[in-house]
Parts: sequence; C-alpha cells; structure tokens
Amino acid sequence: MKQAILYIGHGSRLKKAQTESAAFLKGCMPHADAPIQEICFLELQEPSIEAGFEACVRQGATHIAAVPLLLLTAAHAKHDIPAEIARAAALHPDIKVTYGVPIGVDDEVVKAVHQRIEDTGVPIEQAKVVLIGRGSTDPAVKNAVSKIAGKLEAITPVKEVIPCFLTACDPHYKEVFAGLEEDDGAPVFIVPYLLFTGLLMTEIEREVQKLQTINQNVHLASYLGFHPHIKQAFLNRVSEAVRNPGGQFDFKGGQYAASAH
Repeated sequence: MKQAILYIGHGSRLKKAQTESAAFLKGCMPHADAPIQEICFLELQEPSIEAGFEACVRQGATHIAAVPLLLLTAAHAKHDIPAEIARAAALHPDIKVTYGVPIGVDDEVVKAVHQRIEDTGVPIEQAKVVLIGRGSTDPAVKNAVSKIAGKLEAITPVKEVIPCFLTACDPHYKEVFAGLEEDDGAPVFIVPYLLFTGLLMTEIEREVQKLQTINQNVHLASYLGFHPHIKQAFLNRVSEAVRNPGGQFDFKGGQYAASAH
C-alpha cells in the first residue's frame, strides 16, 4: 500500500488568494501521514483535480485520500468535486479513492473565530458579533453557520452573535448592517466566515467602511486564514479521510456511493 493525499482547494481569480490557499496547504503537509501529497484546485487555478490525481498515480499511489479545503458542505463538496474525482478515478479502477469532508461545524473553528475577534484589540464584553457566511441554496449551510454562531455565543461574553450571508439565503448581511447604523455605544464586530481573501472579502471590506462612517463602534475582524485552530480542524479531516471511517465517501472504478467501511 502506498498512500497519497490529494488536497483540493476551491481556486480563485485573485493572486493573493491563490498564494494564501497554496501556502496553507503546503503548511499542512508536514503534519499529514502520507508519502505522496499533492495540491490541486476545483477551478480558476492550476493544477486541476485531474492533474493532481494523475500526479499521485505517477508516484505509485495505491490509495488516494482526496480532501476538500472547504469550510462548509454545499454544492462544491457534494457534487462538483466528487464528479471531478470520479472522472479521474474511472481511469484507474485499481486505485482505492476515499473522499474527505469539509471542515464543517468544529470547535476548533469556533476558537479561531473567537481569536479573530480578540485580535482586533477591542473588548468584547456585551458586544454584537455579525458572522458573515458565504451562503448557499443548500439549507445545511445556513444551519451550519447558525450552529457556529450559537457555539461562539456560548463561549464568549458577547451580547449576541448574528449569522448572515453574502448570497443565496437570509438574512442578507446588508439587511443586518442596516440595523447597525445607530451607534448605541456597544462594540460591533464584523467577522467574515471565509477561509481566505478574495472578491467576497473585498466586498465586505467596502461595505464595512461605509458602515463605519455612520457607526464608529464597528470593527472588522480578519477572515479565518492561517489560524492554527483552522489548520488543526483541517488536519483532523485529512486524518479521517486517510483512515476512511464510516460515513465518508468511497470511489471504486468511478462509482460514487456512500462508504460501507
């Protein structure tokens, strides 16, 4: 047996985002247990999933754990990435391929969000926190962000945590921002629930700057990025994929089905 790990990033048009995601994955490699480790992307940057898969094969992989670097489980995790992996796996029916899950609702992520708020240097007692997720038509995404908000509220002295979204589900973050225009003296933290910078982060920065001209108690926290807790949460998913416990996905000769392991 020769184990490979195929790390799958989303991809971005922005050079800074491309650099950040590649650096994050390279930083995870020394902590993962596999002799073959390759990085690829779903879209917008190279190498592709097919190219990454073939690189593992060329190095003699007999088992490939494909792990998506995604915060939440939505269309990319459920459909787009599995379709690409299945297409590549169909050319190599003798190779066992397992598919990991996104980072998901994880206490390590909650700790990272908490730290990003504290990194602003502003006291958080009795503050409002606006947690901005990407959004999706998949109801599981809204549910997951709401769970993260609830966990954050439970471990911090903030007054409330308000989950909202950039697109596809309610409440939209601009609606929440509209309710923050009146300055009541309490700090307000805007937390982008995003892994890396990109066009969505740029949009949030622009809208927060507008809000800050009205309410000077509004503070923008960093996106999650390279935080050690995010790294640990992702490495947990990598380890699970390598071990392939029940409940993950299994590819055999291009067939995509719930694993019976």
